[in-house]
Amino acid sequence: MKVILIKDVKKLGKAGDIVETSDGYARNYLFPRGLAKGASEGNVKELNIKKAAEKKRKDEEKEEALVLVKRIDAIKVNIEAKGGENGRLFGSITSGDISEALEKQHKMKIDKKKINLSSPIKQIGEYVIDVKVYPEITAKLKVEVTI
Repeated sequence: MKVILIKDVKKLGKAGDIVETSDGYARNYLFPRGLAKGASEGNVKELNIKKAAEKKRKDEEKEEALVLVKRIDAIKVNIEAKGGENGRLFGSITSGDISEALEKQHKMKIDKKKINLSSPIKQIGEYVIDVKVYPEITAKLKVEVTI
């Protein structure tokens, strides 16, 4: 029997997959638990419409991400911090500080978790930091730390 999975089922498939199972497994386990529904013509059409809408939504999100990458690549964030001799800072600049400065200076709200800072900044100078905008799409943000 062909069924359309509504939820992920271990060793069978992911939600949205059309899979072949035995009649008893489908009727006695998958259908009563709401894990699958029959692969009738109407249900398959409905699934195809949902997949097309999901693909369109993801494409739009990707386009928005590419626009955001261009905006981020073109800007520079200036952060003032207290520091001592030899350009060392008292404390450090974290991804949270960069996120706040980006929002204040350029009105761009980027979550601090998306700012890829390998270690906190402890020296004055210019840095180029990766910002993960979308899966597999990153932008380069220029950060200048001054005293």
